Amino acid sequence: MTDSTTSLSDGAPPARDLADIPAVEVISRAAVMLMSAAAEKLGLSCPDPDASERRDLDEARRLITALAGLVTASAQYLGPHAGPMRDGLKSLQLAFREASSAPDEPGQGPGEKYTGPVQ
Repeated sequence: MTDSTTSLSDGAPPARDLADIPAVEVISRAAVMLMSAAAEKLGLSCPDPDASERRDLDEARRLITALAGLVTASAQYLGPHAGPMRDGLKSLQLAFREASSAPDEPGQGPGEKYTGPVQ
């Protein structure tokens, strides 16, 4: 019998072998990471996003577009998680539009080539 987990010497819990993780979990984790990073780049972790030192709309656009592609391409595999993922994506797209000094035309915002226009 072989152990598919490896223990780190720093006392951290054992890491799971990537081959043992279901695809839907890998996809979900990637989507959550993209959502979190996009929210940070939009400054949403600050009480006043407009004053956030972390705000970077160019980076947020890239992250939201990547998220839209992932969520759209994998929706059929996400089962009950697809709806909340789409809702999170839409919230980020709307936050981006609100943060932009010159909002994109409908259908031209981040990820909208995958999701269609967001309003």
